[in-house]
Amino acid sequence: MNAPDPVFEAPWHAQVFALTVHLNEAGHFAWADWATRFGATLARQGVARDLNGGDDYFTAWLETLESFLSELGMTNADAVELLRDKWEAAYLSTPHGAPVTLD
Repeated sequence: MNAPDPVFEAPWHAQVFALTVHLNEAGHFAWADWATRFGATLARQGVARDLNGGDDYFTAWLETLESFLSELGMTNADAVELLRDKWEAAYLSTPHGAPVTLD
């Protein structure tokens, strides 16, 4: 019996999806509001290419989530950029195969 194909192409796709669902279920926003914003991002970015559920799709998902959380006052662009920079530095300084962690 063959193993089923993974639902998500990369772990971070599943993580950003799960985070969005969690924030919705915790009452931070209505799913309809999320869907409207995500649809607008997809329309804006997907005109010239097919977004197939891979990195392009989840990059659009992440962009939407970051801007929506900023709009809701839950974060801001500077905080997101700082955290992204910290993760990048941690990733680049972590030996191959070791888990990436923030100090």
